[in-house]
Amino acid sequence: MKTWKSCAWLLGVTLMVAAGTAQAGTLEQVKARGKLICGTSGSTPGFSAPDNNGKMQGLDADMCYAVAAAIFGDKGKVDFVPLTLVERFTALAAGEVDVLSRSSTNTLTRDASLGIDFTYNTFIDGQGFLVRKSLNAKGVADLDGATICMPSGTDTEPNLAAYFTKNKLTYKPVGFDTEPQVREAFDAGACDVISSDKAILAAMRTELSKPDEVTILPDTISKEPNGPWVRQGDSEWADVVRWSIYGMIAADELGVSSKNVDEMKTQSGNSPVLRLLGVEGETGKLLKVQDDWGYQIVKQVGNYDESYQRNVTPLGLPREGTPNALWNKGGVLLAPPL
Repeated sequence: MKTWKSCAWLLGVTLMVAAGTAQAGTLEQVKARGKLICGTSGSTPGFSAPDNNGKMQGLDADMCYAVAAAIFGDKGKVDFVPLTLVERFTALAAGEVDVLSRSSTNTLTRDASLGIDFTYNTFIDGQGFLVRKSLNAKGVADLDGATICMPSGTDTEPNLAAYFTKNKLTYKPVGFDTEPQVREAFDAGACDVISSDKAILAAMRTELSKPDEVTILPDTISKEPNGPWVRQGDSEWADVVRWSIYGMIAADELGVSSKNVDEMKTQSGNSPVLRLLGVEGETGKLLKVQDDWGYQIVKQVGNYDESYQRNVTPLGLPREGTPNALWNKGGVLLAPPL
């Protein structure tokens, strides 16, 4: 099993390096196709998972809805492709999806060697631990000798190895290709602990058979800046994706929401607001998207805070006091000037 996975990973890396010089013209391809193809998890509540009507919901999904709204003036013109942790980067580099919006940490190795580029932070997280309350663990120091389930092909494995070695702790790792497999193994008693990004742990907890019997330890052993990725070498497309994210954050900064955007468009005297909503300037022309791309994003998807409160807060992860707050409210998220 491990040999097969190693070969698959090497093949994937080879394909990604071969595709390293990405095809230019993704924006033109998306326009000609009439829809955006977004690679995502599809099984992570709060970030990307279908609702009762089969419509994809979540913070990661909203980033793709925003790009579609900017290009077409219609957030519905997007198809979501569920990708596992093993498949995600290969699928993007090979052109199977236009953008990857799926809990994927920005690292030097990925940015510099896989033929893909990180766009911007949409959720800054850290690696943590979900345990059964019956374990009576108060911190990572109490996990010596534990069996730990985790997603394979992520930073989780090396982070865990480094932390436990440094702190002279032992553990037995059990890896799986997808988060649902990790959750099911934990539910079946195959391990004592799950280790992953804390947002992923919070999402998994909502789907465990006995969520009231588990807790997430307070320790955080890494920094995990997540956000959408695009293929390397297509700066025009990267600009569209990046500014769609910036548009949601800028609206949050400027107090423009889906509820007041029509009023702000006609009555605001603030130039940055008017530029965001397409009343002043030619930002849409510069990006080769809708003239009112910012208005369409806010009207149809909402600003960053609306998306966060709608999707992430219900997981028990408040935004206030975290890096995901705005730069002027104690966090690090910001949008460059329009």
